Amino acid sequence: MLFDKVKAFVVQLDGASAGVEPVFSGGQAVAGRVLLELAGPARVGALKLRARGRAHVHWTESRSAGSSTAYTQSYSERVEVVSHRATLLVPDTGETTTLPPGRHEFPFSFQLPPTLVTSFEGKHGSVRYCIKATLHRPWVPARRARKVFTVIEPVDINTPALLAPQAGALEKVARSWYSSRGLVSLSAKIDRKGYTPGEVIPVFAEIDNGSTRPVLPRAAVVQTQTFMARGARKQKRAVVASLAGEPVSPGRRALWQGRALRIPPVGPSILHCRVLHVDYSLKVCVDIPGTSKLLLELPLVIGTIPLHPFGSRSSSVGSHASFLLDWGLGALPERPEAPPEYSEVVADGEVTAVGQSPFPSLQDTDLSLEGPFFAYIQEFRYRPPPLYSEEDPNPPSEAMRPRCMTC
Repeated sequence: MLFDKVKAFVVQLDGASAGVEPVFSGGQAVAGRVLLELAGPARVGALKLRARGRAHVHWTESRSAGSSTAYTQSYSERVEVVSHRATLLVPDTGETTTLPPGRHEFPFSFQLPPTLVTSFEGKHGSVRYCIKATLHRPWVPARRARKVFTVIEPVDINTPALLAPQAGALEKVARSWYSSRGLVSLSAKIDRKGYTPGEVIPVFAEIDNGSTRPVLPRAAVVQTQTFMARGARKQKRAVVASLAGEPVSPGRRALWQGRALRIPPVGPSILHCRVLHVDYSLKVCVDIPGTSKLLLELPLVIGTIPLHPFGSRSSSVGSHASFLLDWGLGALPERPEAPPEYSEVVADGEVTAVGQSPFPSLQDTDLSLEGPFFAYIQEFRYRPPPLYSEEDPNPPSEAMRPRCMTC
């Protein structure tokens, strides 16, 4: 092969620094440039760009068609979620143009659709986004450069459905050799449905062992990957976090008053894709010797936007306290946070500008921060305290001043 004049041909994204690539979400603009470095003059036909996002699933199953006949059934499905084409270099005259040696940059930009699917890599499927640049030259094979980018679709847990407590109860008769050994019951509850990675799930549970053998309670966060193609489903489950309790003796009852189960760094839930789903659940089970385990499953949603530090926190704490009292567990296990110092709220000599909201923008569209009530709270919160003075700034008038009885 003759000496190739192309020394470098890569795709770069704006915002990348120190090996850290940018992360995108639906509705954002993806911008970057195609870098082309030539060692000498080169004739170029065209430079084309294509951005693609695709959700793809595939698996095979072995089936039997008779006593000695077997065959393999294949299931496959794909969905295009992003498709963008652009031509970055078009010859002015004729079919080719000659580029001088050196470094050439070709910028590009395109808009992502309003809603996307989070990037995902699973056993039987994936969601991938990439940008591919193709350099066409006469009498030379086309040169290609590929760049993969990550999309994380926001999942806000600050919604009423995800802030609602989750609870359930089950019971089972423990049996051994077709004889009853007593009743084992389990009830469990968590303060909300939505969590983010790194948070701790306080698990409240009651295990009543009416059998003649000790039982062992356990809890785990389970990820379920569901792949769908041609009307069939394929699932894969994995335990991402777990905890084990102490054995419960026969005739005894055990209480979990907020056993901590921390969520590790896992991907968010994927709920709105046609070919694959990623779901989470909290499974609380009791291992009963000689009998199948007692299993209680509570749904979870792993999000990307944590609880808001203002309104959602108070509502979450309120619901947390209510179901604790409903269960007869008394006071909250945590000590309430102390109020902030005044110096932390208002800096010396600084007052927030009129019309500028001091709170971060809330993602919940049901909450409105406009109106006279919020304006009054904002004005009161940022008003500096009155200055201290030894003299009364409002002395009583002469008419109201008390007179001496001897005068």
